Amino acid sequence: MKIIDGGVCAAKGFTAGSIRSGIKDSRADDDTAIIFSACECTAAATYTMNRVKAAPLYVTMEHLENGVARAIVANAGNANACAPDGMENARRMAKVAAKVLGVDEDDVVVASTGVIGQRLPVECIEQHLPEIVLDGNGSEKANRAIMTTDTKTKTAAVEFTIGGRICRIGGICKGSGMIHPNMATMLLFMTTDAKVAPAALQKALSTVVPATFNQISVDGDTSTNDTVLLLASGLSGAEIADGTPDYDTFVAALTEVAEHLSRELAGDGEGATKLLECTVT
Repeated sequence: MKIIDGGVCAAKGFTAGSIRSGIKDSRADDDTAIIFSACECTAAATYTMNRVKAAPLYVTMEHLENGVARAIVANAGNANACAPDGMENARRMAKVAAKVLGVDEDDVVVASTGVIGQRLPVECIEQHLPEIVLDGNGSEKANRAIMTTDTKTKTAAVEFTIGGRICRIGGICKGSGMIHPNMATMLLFMTTDAKVAPAALQKALSTVVPATFNQISVDGDTSTNDTVLLLASGLSGAEIADGTPDYDTFVAALTEVAEHLSRELAGDGEGATKLLECTVT
């Protein structure tokens, strides 16, 4: 296994980019990002265990019922949580992204982060999203666009071999405050070019999350929008079947990315000056 660059664009078939729609208070920062696959992907996700969940989570759950997706659209600056017109505005985000990308609305998953309790000005996204430019070097831009109180971008990618074929897994995330076990104020997106059936992909993600993202804490708070998404394009040609040594290799690579991003999240906690790791025996 080798550490590589590229984030969510390291795997074959993925591009990313961002635009400034005007949701964030800053007039300079991009605040809306897209991660896009050249082909249909199998998809898996885990969500916050908070009793109150934001509208984008419910829309994403609906769109992932068939286990496939093509794109992620995400914004910072407004969580679209406990807010007027939440479900309608989350669906409008998916609809405009689908139109820009030329895909079905159901193939777009939605994520938001930021202020809770205020209406999402989705009209800004509808106006500016057509300006977005996606490319294979867009992971860093997408990462910056989803940051809130983060002080730095958080990214990881690995390369490994399955059946003589090179595979990659990459990811980006945001999260600094409201970090607690069972996920927190994090948006985390991972991509791979391995070919994995939806059930096996969900099993792999659900195996990795409890020992990584659900083990970090900054301030003891959970939140409404926490989402981990994993898309698999299959473009490497390497097929992963559950219960095989190749599946174990895939889970090990996914764990490597997740552990790295977990350390990045906890280490960049609001007010943090140290990262502590505890080994329990």
